[in-house]
Amino acid sequence: MSAARALPPGVTVLGLDGLQALIEALAARGHDVIGPVERDGAIVYDHIAGVADLPAGRTDQQEAGSYRLEARSDEALFGYAVGPHSWKRYLHRPRETLFRIRRVGEELAFDAPRDPPKRTAFIGVRACELAAIAIQDQVLQGGVYVNTEYAARRAQTFLVAVNCGDPAATCFCTSMNTGPRARTGYDIALTELLDGKRHEFLAEPGSDAGAALLAYLPTRPAAEADWQAADAVAAQAAANMRRQMPGSGLKEALQGNPEHARWDDVGNRCLSCANCTLVCPTCFCTTIEDHSDLDGQGARRLRRWDSCFTRDFSYVHGGAVRTQTRSRYRQWMTHKLAHWWDQFGTSGCVGCGRCIAWCPAGIDITAEAAAFVEGQSHGDA
Repeated sequence: MSAARALPPGVTVLGLDGLQALIEALAARGHDVIGPVERDGAIVYDHIAGVADLPAGRTDQQEAGSYRLEARSDEALFGYAVGPHSWKRYLHRPRETLFRIRRVGEELAFDAPRDPPKRTAFIGVRACELAAIAIQDQVLQGGVYVNTEYAARRAQTFLVAVNCGDPAATCFCTSMNTGPRARTGYDIALTELLDGKRHEFLAEPGSDAGAALLAYLPTRPAAEADWQAADAVAAQAAANMRRQMPGSGLKEALQGNPEHARWDDVGNRCLSCANCTLVCPTCFCTTIEDHSDLDGQGARRLRRWDSCFTRDFSYVHGGAVRTQTRSRYRQWMTHKLAHWWDQFGTSGCVGCGRCIAWCPAGIDITAEAAAFVEGQSHGDA
């Protein structure tokens, strides 16, 4: 008879009271606690005060160009995949004041934003979203030119991951090696264990801060059966993944076919609405705007999200570089799945599937990628 497997150190089990205590403890330590809530027919991220704010008994049905919420047959708190929000909106904000200018006599004074970054705790971060945060860490604070606002907020963030048990039909994280189970990048990782007899969470510490907080909460020691149940949740989620990104040859196929006829095909379907870039958890493009006060006594400079799908994004003196939708779609897809490897050593996609669900034309990035790889294998130009 083989000896029982040794569980990772610090692994415990929380009940619903323990999850409530976790949220309250984070708030007591000065964190703004952000988690999933149901609003306007979608699961979005907003401030929460406790378990009662979470979307109990709700799930999402997603397909290309389609998203809707439905009732579950149980009271799972995290029984959905991902909605239109990503954690990017709290770390790399949609709109941000960089500085203000005011007149002081005949001189100009420049004032930096006064509000220091707040301590923030994210509850319910999926494995694909942890991968997206890691990518934005590398892009926005890992190089020579650091986005100081992002870096300051990121340093104040506590991450509570929830391992995925119910992927949407649009998800493909397994083929991107980003899920469904969180491996790194979290302070605490939870797996929801729900059956007719119990509603608990296997809790795994991922940092010293996470371990210290778990030690403070009402928990019980995890048993082998709890670990096996968590393994089964992740295995079932992986088995239910219906889409996948091509595993090899994609970078070469995209970079080697800038005039492929497929760009015309997808360009005729794409609306250039920029939905895909706005819901994407890794897209980071911005533009700068200056706004003057009506009395002429001051002004402010803003940074806001922008998209490579807008015509003016590629504007230089004399006009826009990418005037056609085909060229803008080509820029987005080739950068995210090919050039990103050259710049940052990773893909810019984590397999969350948001761009598929929230595209009003129902364009599927995995299908477009497969078309290029298949064409490459058949020698199509």
